[in-house]
Amino acid sequence: MKPKHFLIAILICCSTSLVAQQEAQYTQYMYNTLAINPAYAGSRGGLSVVGLYRSQWVGLEGAPQTQTLNIHAPLRGRIGLGLSVVNDEIGNGTNQETYFDGMFSYTIAINEETDLSFGLKAGGHLLNIDLSKLQNRGPSFNSGQDVVIDNKFSPNFGFGAYYYSDTFYAGVSVPNVLETEHFDSSGSSSNLLATERMNFYVMSGVVTELSDRIKFKPAVLLKAVSGAPLQADLSANFLYDNKFTFGTAYRWGSAWSALAGFQFNDKIMLGLAYDREITELGNTAFNNGSFEIFLRYEVLTGGPRRGRSKFTRVLTPRFF
Repeated sequence: MKPKHFLIAILICCSTSLVAQQEAQYTQYMYNTLAINPAYAGSRGGLSVVGLYRSQWVGLEGAPQTQTLNIHAPLRGRIGLGLSVVNDEIGNGTNQETYFDGMFSYTIAINEETDLSFGLKAGGHLLNIDLSKLQNRGPSFNSGQDVVIDNKFSPNFGFGAYYYSDTFYAGVSVPNVLETEHFDSSGSSSNLLATERMNFYVMSGVVTELSDRIKFKPAVLLKAVSGAPLQADLSANFLYDNKFTFGTAYRWGSAWSALAGFQFNDKIMLGLAYDREITELGNTAFNNGSFEIFLRYEVLTGGPRRGRSKFTRVLTPRFF
């Protein structure tokens, strides 16, 4: 089987009468929470900048690649602001989308230990599609049916809630609410209809101190979208001496992952992840798994935690 046969899958997706578009996938979502829940904005108690790169199914020509940049910080105690930019590409330019969103969150103190944040996001994305770049095309695709979309802008908005303390968190979110149709279904290309679908996220995790130097955090992320199976990510991570993070994750029925990270100082953290498919795709000779790398830079204020006036320094480094 040739690596370029991967592009046939794109052709199949584009030629169905309805496609449920899913958002970009992350293994290290626990360090990229702002991309899926706007209520997370400002929750870390200072300026936080995270860059993440994901290369999925390495060895498959045209496999997905994702780049993410998130910036957020608290403002005036209860308010958090953020900016998220995500670039997602499939098929060597056949399908390329760039999302950019502004985040706003407001936090209330539940008690001395826990806060509840509500978040909103607004922005949009640019869509580029060029089916002429497909290397394997069915006989029904002649030059007259080629579809090219150049930087089509679609607005969107989303919302979320995030409940957290120093040792527990739980959140729900719908990052994109509007269901935009990208192809005109009234013409001769009515078999080319792609619609953005709402993705629903539920996340939770808890931190337990196993000793003075070791913390343990099991976590779960559930993702649901119409037209696709429920996705469940289960992870278990250890934090040693507030410096070294290591663990594993399982994407239900899909892949196993290994995760590692190192906190160089109070400001800089580097993380890596590797996924290995357990489906038939994982057994192919040209699929070498998926890789992720992220870099985080933070400047913690040491001031009041959002939603309260009492000064309590945020734990450094936070495990979520």
